[in-house]
Amino acid sequence: MSTYKHVNYSWDDAKAASLDPVGRLIYRSNLLGSDQRITNTGGGNTSAKIVELDPLTLQKVEVLWVKGSGGDLRTSTRENFSSLYQDKLISLQQVYAAKPNKGVKSQAEDDMVAMFSHATFNLNPRASSIDTTLHSFLPGKHVDHMHPNAIIAIAASANREKLTQEIFGGQMAYVGWMRPGFELGLAMQEIARKQPDVNAIMMGQHGFISWDDNEKVCYTRTLDLIETAANYIEAKYQAKGGDATVFGGQKFTTLETEKRNATLAAILPWLRGQVSKEKRFIGTVQDDEKILRFVNSKDAARLAELGTSCPDHFLRTKIKPLYVEWNPQTETVETLKTKLAAGLEAYRKDYASYYAKCKHANSPAQRDPNPTVVLIPGLGMIAWGKDKSESRVTAEFYNCAVEVMRGAEAIDTYVSLPLQEAFDIEYWLLEEAKLKRMPAEKELARQVILVIGAGSGIGKETAHRLVKEGAHIVCVDLNAAASEATAKEITDKLGQGIGVAGTGLSACGPAIGLAANITDRASIRKMLDQVALAYGGFDSICVTAGIFVPSDTSGHIPDDKWALTFNINVTGSYLVADEAFKTWKDQGLRGNLVLTTSANAAVAKKGSLAYDTSKAAANHLVRELAIELSPLVRVNGVAPATVVQGSAMFPRDRVIGSLAKYNIAYTEDEATESLVTKLAQFYADRTLTKSPITPADQAEAYFLLVTKRLSKTTGQVITVDGGLHEAFLR
Repeated sequence: MSTYKHVNYSWDDAKAASLDPVGRLIYRSNLLGSDQRITNTGGGNTSAKIVELDPLTLQKVEVLWVKGSGGDLRTSTRENFSSLYQDKLISLQQVYAAKPNKGVKSQAEDDMVAMFSHATFNLNPRASSIDTTLHSFLPGKHVDHMHPNAIIAIAASANREKLTQEIFGGQMAYVGWMRPGFELGLAMQEIARKQPDVNAIMMGQHGFISWDDNEKVCYTRTLDLIETAANYIEAKYQAKGGDATVFGGQKFTTLETEKRNATLAAILPWLRGQVSKEKRFIGTVQDDEKILRFVNSKDAARLAELGTSCPDHFLRTKIKPLYVEWNPQTETVETLKTKLAAGLEAYRKDYASYYAKCKHANSPAQRDPNPTVVLIPGLGMIAWGKDKSESRVTAEFYNCAVEVMRGAEAIDTYVSLPLQEAFDIEYWLLEEAKLKRMPAEKELARQVILVIGAGSGIGKETAHRLVKEGAHIVCVDLNAAASEATAKEITDKLGQGIGVAGTGLSACGPAIGLAANITDRASIRKMLDQVALAYGGFDSICVTAGIFVPSDTSGHIPDDKWALTFNINVTGSYLVADEAFKTWKDQGLRGNLVLTTSANAAVAKKGSLAYDTSKAAANHLVRELAIELSPLVRVNGVAPATVVQGSAMFPRDRVIGSLAKYNIAYTEDEATESLVTKLAQFYADRTLTKSPITPADQAEAYFLLVTKRLSKTTGQVITVDGGLHEAFLR
């Protein structure tokens, strides 16, 4: 086709010509994967049959390079592709023919996956995909297997085989639903043998596969077929009334943005607690026009109950979502919670029934019966996953499912995969084995932790320390630019993750920067509601924000500075705890609160009267809050001694003032770093360990207190002061 409306044509002849054959395969794969209308995150695979020099025989052999297990086409590199001797793959057909029970979905077919390793070329360590035979057994040198919404809409229609012929004529053949594997590869091989003019196959309720001996022609053919399908669907869609009649027309009205966000903030932590009974989940909210059009429609309840059709979809979204029929214009938030609670209970029972009905003698144990997708009229979709990336991918996949339903209903009637087939994919032993091979989750995985004061010093260091252990970090500071800068440092290291980014605050990745004034209760509540919209809730809070106002030359501190010191160092921590506890109670999941006190709380010193007494009050606040917030929340404190290096509380003028106070030699033009080092060592020399105390030392204490390592510790203050004997407990 000369022009494309529904896909992006991005092929660059000059770029392709500059690459070797494997490089061109990667190039083609990245182009296809970069367009969500062509294939979903992690979905689809591509291949090329390339002549290579065998390192054992030094003879030229044909090698199949095919995207291996895992990975995403958009970002795939050479390391994501398996390489196998093509002749050995073909010879495996004889091995399979000799197996008992061949031709049925059995252990015999799955056993063939292990045989792929015997065909590995050049010791390539990348595990082969279950789809390897689809690429090997087809005649084309280049093969694309994609999951475009437009094609799946046809594949998930009641009259899919007839529609395939009507839309594509003799260019595309049809194969009924078969679980990916050896049998499907053989079936496709037979179709290609009997229909030599065919260069693509529609895979019932799955997607499609196309091929050619020229890689650019293969790429273009893939786009052409998707464009043809999309044009056909859109013409039928408009003929039926388009957006005005989609999904049976509108039944509910979307809440305006401010009220929608307020409602979501009110229910998300509670809902997170409900779906996290077995393992904690991280949420993503999707409330764009398309998803709202679906959840507000008359047909949403019917279609949601049918579930998804494409195997790639329901591996993330489960067999179906939870749809709650709530009228946003006439019913309250409390009514919504009641309906959600009843819906969750029914969903869990339904899932257990589905498992009991479909399980086999060797099926893995039932997985978490809670939904990963929740649909609410007026609000949109809430997707859940083990981390932000997974919840975003879950949201992306259900968006794909909605588009498939829209297309299928426009041209025919949408049908989902039969329950038993769906179960056999969801509980496939090969998938279970893949899950078991995955590395163990990090210690703070599935956790959302707020670090208040993350813009600098101890707070910044703590944010970086906790994210290393898998936590999602909410960087909070009075200075919005500072908190956003720390969050950017984290995401620059870790990336934003994969999947559709969501909308609004939910577009965040592993970290987000927010502003809050901890002396203002309304500001704290606004920030906590923003956290709910971003991640669905939170688990722990570390308050590292504080202020030090030195006495003036007469030894006194102004009344307003005294009040400010107590407002930030004491009242601020109380207000954070009081507001957060409302959310913790609503969520119902155990949490941690860690406050920052000081070694000065136990050591009287001249010149820091307001600071020292405020920190003494903070010490007791830890104990009081431990009682007030128990048993749901553990409350502890970290008491640093003087942290000079990396601390925002020690600007150059304060460092110079302290050096002068202690008669430590310095010069006015001396570099700030040198001045800081001198003062830090002076304080270190007063301790038993004789080592300067750094923000990293403090961050380690916060890390311990938000993990389960000290799960029976509450109401305690851990000192990180280098061994300051004046601060020993007495």
